[in-house]
Amino acid sequence: MQIYNSLTRTKEEFRPIEEGKVKMYTCGPTVYHFAHIGNLRSYIMEDVLDRYLRYAGYEVTRVMNITDVGHLTSDADTGEDKMLKGARREHKTVLEIARFYTDAFFEDCRKLRIRTPDVVQPATGCIDDFIKVITSLLEKGYAYTAGGNVYFDTSKLEKYYVFNDFEEEDLAVGVREGVEGDENKRNKADFVLWFTKSKFDAQELKWDSPFGIGYPGWHIECSCISMKYLGEYLDIHCGGIDNAFPHHTNEIAQSEAYIGHPWCHYWFHVHHLNTTSGKMSKSSGEFLTVSLLESKGYAPEVYRFFCMQSHYRKSLVFSYEGLDNAKAAYQKLVARVASLKADGEVDRRAFEDLKAGFTSALDNDMNTSLAVTAYYDVLKAGTNDSTKLALIEDFEQVMQLGLLDAVKALREEEKAKAEPSEDDRWILDLIAARAEAKKAKNYAEADRIRGELSEKGIILVDTKEGTTYKKA
Repeated sequence: MQIYNSLTRTKEEFRPIEEGKVKMYTCGPTVYHFAHIGNLRSYIMEDVLDRYLRYAGYEVTRVMNITDVGHLTSDADTGEDKMLKGARREHKTVLEIARFYTDAFFEDCRKLRIRTPDVVQPATGCIDDFIKVITSLLEKGYAYTAGGNVYFDTSKLEKYYVFNDFEEEDLAVGVREGVEGDENKRNKADFVLWFTKSKFDAQELKWDSPFGIGYPGWHIECSCISMKYLGEYLDIHCGGIDNAFPHHTNEIAQSEAYIGHPWCHYWFHVHHLNTTSGKMSKSSGEFLTVSLLESKGYAPEVYRFFCMQSHYRKSLVFSYEGLDNAKAAYQKLVARVASLKADGEVDRRAFEDLKAGFTSALDNDMNTSLAVTAYYDVLKAGTNDSTKLALIEDFEQVMQLGLLDAVKALREEEKAKAEPSEDDRWILDLIAARAEAKKAKNYAEADRIRGELSEKGIILVDTKEGTTYKKA
């Protein structure tokens, strides 16, 4: 299996640290608002990676944090705390906001068929872990206290900018959007490990610590939660491409300073979902959520299918026209699968040959677009329907397009249309009475019944098998 590693900027053969086992970490949501569909694109693609590793036989342990404290409106340690902003917006406590939007996030995941990670850990549940690591970084000289806050000293590292070769002047105050001056920082790239009241006196959530009463910075939580559950060596770290700098850059800096050796081997970054006017966000344009798409008639599986048709390392442009095309293609795919009938034994040779096309696509850096094509290759193949159904069921373990459930729903809908409802029972009674009249050669009565039904918009259709009807 080949996977693109953002750290080396090359596609590499995937080799976990421990044979047969994968330790995987996912940056979770900051639960101050609903997740928009751009956020959820990342979780969909990470879900495919998680499922494919399991499908390939690996024992996967996947951990995800929930950010319920410490994430500021700017990733550069400036602006307002997002959780406090959400609480003020809705006149609730921070913990009430966190609980509500955590539940909302996992409901969206359920709709999108995203598997819940094995461990989900809110940041507020690991304060002691954060304090332990920050204390160690201070003792080792990688951190310093200034203005009451604790900062990580990036000048102590041989190389800080591990994902991109930034130039120092590019990060000068006022040059890069979102960077503001912080007179407490020794270096422009330094970042906060622990905030005290000198930063936000009105912060609702705060804890006592050796550094003063306050709360953790955003970056420290992922390092600590990952190491708490997965140890000092991590196979894959996932997240959106916008997390690469500064968030993941800072995670690497503090983690490796703390443990004293390389931390994570593979970095899996999903690129942006953009609108035609630019990057999607919660603060500009129409706030695109799963619920909004549902209200407009798009099943969540259609959005998942839409995402699968593009590679995760390519920016994807969202438009309703594009989603309409995905919806039409998805419905046609469901109809084609619904037309298949179990017709004998599975042809094992054909099964393995067609499966090879599917696995080849995903082995090539999770090429979900070609994996979708593998479904169509199965439907066109010159093998029996039982083999085709077995392959689709097999692929669905990874892709989770909901095809089999959609087929079941379609068949139930067609069955309901074919079977008369209780409201139509009177029609069947009159058809039965007409049949008796014809049997008794009372054709006048039979014609009268036909006329009565015709007046009420019921058209009778006489066949060799009997009489059916349709509504005009």
